[in-house]
Amino acid sequence: MAAEKPKSKGDKSQDRLLAQNRRASFDYELGDRYEAGLSLMGSEARSLRDAAPSLVDSFVDIDRRGEAWVMHMRIQPLRHAAFAHSETRPRKLLLNRKEIDQMRAAVEREGMTLVPTKIYFKKGRAKLEVAVARGKKKSDKREAIKTRTAEREARAEMDRSRKGYR
Repeated sequence: MAAEKPKSKGDKSQDRLLAQNRRASFDYELGDRYEAGLSLMGSEARSLRDAAPSLVDSFVDIDRRGEAWVMHMRIQPLRHAAFAHSETRPRKLLLNRKEIDQMRAAVEREGMTLVPTKIYFKKGRAKLEVAVARGKKKSDKREAIKTRTAEREARAEMDRSRKGYR
């Protein structure tokens, strides 16, 4: 039986989460999720490995030609690159035609929006998770905060009663 090789620093089989848009779950009701590849420049791919990107205020747009683009996603320029890319340039998403058509239908018919939720590496490739989402109203957000607080307090009370601190 052969011993398993330890993963080296440059091993591409590692899956690694780079950034998460936690605000999206607060502002939107998230529905279907899609995994999209990212079309990046060389300096952007290297910069992703070094620094965390930002998904704050980013969104996905589908143009007239049926191509999906992520807008306003920040990837810091690589310090040692000869050519510095623009931080917030539109980046093309690599999706199947069927997935793009499903997203477009949800946006046009149901008034949904497309929100990036995670960016990560999978088998050495940069991937972006896109969710079809519906915006929450202010009252929905307040209700979510109340239920989350109530659950947290109930969990804390259960822990205290289990430990015998009452």
